[in-house]
Amino acid sequence: MAARLKETYKSEVAPALMKKFEYKSVMQIPKIDKIVINVGCGEARDNSKVVDAITTDLMQITGQKPVVCKAKKSVANFKLREGMPIGVKVTLRGDRMYEFLDRFLNLALPRVRDFRGINPNSFDGRGNYAMGVKEQLIFPEIEYDKIDKVRGMDICIVTTANTDEEARELLTLMGAPFAR
Repeated sequence: MAARLKETYKSEVAPALMKKFEYKSVMQIPKIDKIVINVGCGEARDNSKVVDAITTDLMQITGQKPVVCKAKKSVANFKLREGMPIGVKVTLRGDRMYEFLDRFLNLALPRVRDFRGINPNSFDGRGNYAMGVKEQLIFPEIEYDKIDKVRGMDICIVTTANTDEEARELLTLMGAPFAR
């Protein structure tokens, strides 16, 4: 699967971007650098098994072991102490990144209820795209009976594009279903 998306980039996407934006060098063509998937879990301060459940889910979805994020500061209002686990994240690069992107765009997103496309305005001004998913059940690897709670996640696609227009064109050519 990953090889198909990678070949599509080399054979179709890169030449189309080169022609549209009139780049002088092939090194100027934007590409996807990495994908970061983050799950925040505030309830982990009360129940330590929550982090294990999220880690298992993310490992099934991405095929890579996630990193547990810990609090940097203590915040009394949130009953949070420094060093407590507050989230889990995975950074995907290379073949795993392309494989995840392919599965996300072609299998998971169409399974979202009332899906009409992803928001075309979620770029950060520097060519990176971030979106939230409300439930992990949209991924085919997750079995409904095995989860303890429905959790969402943030997915950030980091590109080497300099502008949002370049990044939007890159993701559109890669198959991202932007809403009209």
